[in-house]
Amino acid sequence: MHNISIFGTSSDAGKSTLTFVIGKIIKEAGYSVAPFKAQNVSNNAKVCTDGSEIGIAQYFQAEVLDVSPSYHLNPILLKSGQKSSASLIVNGKVVASKDVREYYRDLDKLKPAVNSAFSYLNKHYDCVVCEGAGSPVELNLMNKDLSNIYVATKFKTKIILVANIEKGGVFASIWGVYNLLPKELQKNVIGVIVNKFRGDMSLFDKGVKIIENDFKIPVLGVLPYIPFNLGFEDSQSLLNYQQKNYKNAKKIAVIAYPTMSNYNDFEPLIANPMVALEFISANVPLNSYEEIILAGSKLLINDLKWLKEVGLFEQLKNYNKPILGICGGYQMMFRQISDPQAIETDIPTIEEGLGFIDDEIVFQKEKILKQGNYTLFGKTIKGFEIHHGVSKKYPLYFEKGNIRGTFIHGIFEDEVFESYKKRAIDEFVNNMKEYLDIERIINSVC
Repeated sequence: MHNISIFGTSSDAGKSTLTFVIGKIIKEAGYSVAPFKAQNVSNNAKVCTDGSEIGIAQYFQAEVLDVSPSYHLNPILLKSGQKSSASLIVNGKVVASKDVREYYRDLDKLKPAVNSAFSYLNKHYDCVVCEGAGSPVELNLMNKDLSNIYVATKFKTKIILVANIEKGGVFASIWGVYNLLPKELQKNVIGVIVNKFRGDMSLFDKGVKIIENDFKIPVLGVLPYIPFNLGFEDSQSLLNYQQKNYKNAKKIAVIAYPTMSNYNDFEPLIANPMVALEFISANVPLNSYEEIILAGSKLLINDLKWLKEVGLFEQLKNYNKPILGICGGYQMMFRQISDPQAIETDIPTIEEGLGFIDDEIVFQKEKILKQGNYTLFGKTIKGFEIHHGVSKKYPLYFEKGNIRGTFIHGIFEDEVFESYKKRAIDEFVNNMKEYLDIERIINSVC
């Protein structure tokens, strides 16, 4: 059986979504399937049961496909760093903070990790569905690309192109990407999926004929735009969320600072019709909201400084309704944040916090990565920790008056949300199946 690469003809084409949709279709045909992304760039990560850290998209895909999440699904992960640097995570563990140019220079040293992870999955599953990154034919970067050309060439995967019609230029993007692919990879393209179509689908009937007759590329399906409020991989996907609220829904604001992370924490709130959730990225009045949430942060001190610069810091200090901090947001609530080893800063730094909690946060070099069951705020949850900062007095959570905070991610998830998530995934995949040439897809990889 062949493995598959999902290539986008542009960024935000829907690769992450189509990876689990195609994977689930193949799984329902009776095969074992695993998702894979050689290299991901995302501040949204989750901790696996083996203590490794991978991109949220691969973790979510694993849940959909009933695969035990591990670093094999995403061996290379890059997170935002200071200026042009990034935090490099290999096989689930932080190994360095690298300048982007240095990262590309040392790319060959990372290929063994990609090869090993893929080989493991290839041995244990019938089919590996490999998500690409951005466009596969950025000509200045093709020899530095681990997720697209390298994987497709090294492991001889079949290729499905995904094009986003919503942004316009869909014919040019399909034609351009296909014809810029190396000739040996063009032969492995089994077809294209046109994604995110709005309106009357019959209006694109002629478009399908053009792609198939003139471009000689099979069209595997034209998919309607259907909002999917789960598995947000980045801020771009987060912007697409939609809510259906009751009139008396509770108004909650999430402070969306520049390097906000782990906003998947809020998926249960987005799914709850009794909550009207808004993401705030400017100095708007906060008193109209019934509760404020401080989200996770990749660069905590930078985001704390941003709160001060835009004026939200003073608003938060004077806000007397409930405030909840999660991970980075929790740490901002302390008297001060100390980064003596310059983990997140250029030089050793001490920054004044909101002062809600009488203790300090100290960054340690070793990142805490844990998954487990935690009891806090009167309930037990299955959550995870992913942080450098530590508190001696309040190592897990704090609760007093209108202030609550915790290092633990996943605090809104419960059985009701898990049931909702399963229904939403099944409904979404079944909707997509109606528009896909499933027989052609299965026959092309078997």
